[in-house]
Amino acid sequence: MARQLYLYLFIIAALLASFTYVYYSKQVQMQQKKATADLKAKSDSIAQLSQQLANADSFSLLKNEYAQNYFANFDVKKLEPSIKEQLLSFNDKPEGNPYTGQEKLGEQKFIINSMKVLNHRWIIANYSDGTYWGDVLIKYFVDEKGKATFQTMDSYIYPKEEY
Repeated sequence: MARQLYLYLFIIAALLASFTYVYYSKQVQMQQKKATADLKAKSDSIAQLSQQLANADSFSLLKNEYAQNYFANFDVKKLEPSIKEQLLSFNDKPEGNPYTGQEKLGEQKFIINSMKVLNHRWIIANYSDGTYWGDVLIKYFVDEKGKATFQTMDSYIYPKEEY
């Protein structure tokens, strides 16, 4: 009787071990498939983001060869930060940056927050006074000494949203 009991216990243990082995081996395979799918999805999204970045940089002085040829006498990598710095220096004026195309609407002055030099002639920027926000298109010229002059071409201020 004890032999039969041990035989049944041995068979049950062998069945449990085989079921456990099959379960865990399938689980490892499923995890490997999931990891492979996640890796593919991430590499696809990286490729998509890289393409979006390349498209966004197509409007950039540093990526536009024709615009760089216009500035043949300058190092464009140094010129672009200089242009940005010159435009942002107008933020220090008490009445605000005149190239936003906006007069003060309240106590705060309008200043340029960020900008992008699109090519050898155009800058796009956004500005705000903390309450109102807007965008501006600025035309610029650089003289032979690297000094930039600016001209506001068009400006748009967004309506104030009430919450």
